[in-house]
Amino acid sequence: MSNLPRRMLACLKLSGIFIRELLLSSWSVARAAFAKEQRLQPAVIRYPLRVRSDLGIATLANLISLTPGTTSLQVSGDRTGLFIHCLDAASPDEIIEGIRKAFENTILEIER
Repeated sequence: MSNLPRRMLACLKLSGIFIRELLLSSWSVARAAFAKEQRLQPAVIRYPLRVRSDLGIATLANLISLTPGTTSLQVSGDRTGLFIHCLDAASPDEIIEGIRKAFENTILEIER
């Protein structure tokens, strides 16, 4: 398969993944907002970046910020990390793995 069709399919895949993540995280934030007891553990975590291009980093940061419950704050000076505020960071490793699987792997597919 040539590069353009493969990249277009990966873009469509990323769009679908984003819609799924948007719905799931919206539901999660709504549940947290209406919970009788707040058990959230907000935190700022450092997400280790594998994507290196300006467009890839910007895309990842925007997808994270557009997903309820997370906000991209800053890219590290050496461009190896992205600082993210999470509404509930009970397990930072799970958040990192979730972002990697949901967004970054597909962005890397697009960039190839």
